[in-house]
Amino acid sequence: MAGGWTTPRWTEKFTEQAAMFRAAVGEADPAAKVPSCPGWTFTELARHVGRFLQTSLEYLRSGSTVRLTLPPPPVGVAPLEYLDAQLALAAEVLPAVPGNRPAWTFSPASPDLAWVWHRRLAHELDLRRWDAQAALRVLVDGDADFAVDGIEESLGTLVAAKYAADVPPTVRGTALVQLTDVPEAWVVTLEPGLAPGLRAAWPGEETDLRITGEAQIVHYGLWGRLPLKTAGDQNVLSVLRLD
Repeated sequence: MAGGWTTPRWTEKFTEQAAMFRAAVGEADPAAKVPSCPGWTFTELARHVGRFLQTSLEYLRSGSTVRLTLPPPPVGVAPLEYLDAQLALAAEVLPAVPGNRPAWTFSPASPDLAWVWHRRLAHELDLRRWDAQAALRVLVDGDADFAVDGIEESLGTLVAAKYAADVPPTVRGTALVQLTDVPEAWVVTLEPGLAPGLRAAWPGEETDLRITGEAQIVHYGLWGRLPLKTAGDQNVLSVLRLD
């Protein structure tokens, strides 16, 4: 697993973030806009999270090692009712499935093991909690350790998933991601036709792109929620961004 994180820790984070997300969407006007998700209201945000949970949890619940074709969301169910049903299912499934159980995953850089989904679920709910709280102007700070794990997932797993798309990136180059509040730093290597390489940075390395900042700013910045401090090749940055 990644950086000392375990399925119980990710499950604990998921539970924490899910509770804050549910509180925020429950408080909001369903028709209110979510500025960090252009074109979405809180209705779309709740429906998106419900669908994400339904899809992700099916791999954990079923243990499928092949990509599934899932049925569409239920028709005529209120978004919050749909969300609550999926949150209840997550509360059952996440603690019950061990991280080393085989399961299909979405990235060529990740093993086909359940813990990849535990991690993805925790960070997706964190991101959507951020979206909801930011829209309501009640944003709660996270912690650097979880942000570091989110950056590692983004750079090491989610960027690689772009290379499994029908039209993969063709950018070639390197990027240094240097955090200023904790000691972590990584170098990403992009090569057309290959999954991106990710490793710890060496002192004094020169790369085509440099990203610096506190862990939370870099984490949410990669998702387009906060401005990133960058210098260098913006084409490389376009591949690393996930928004």
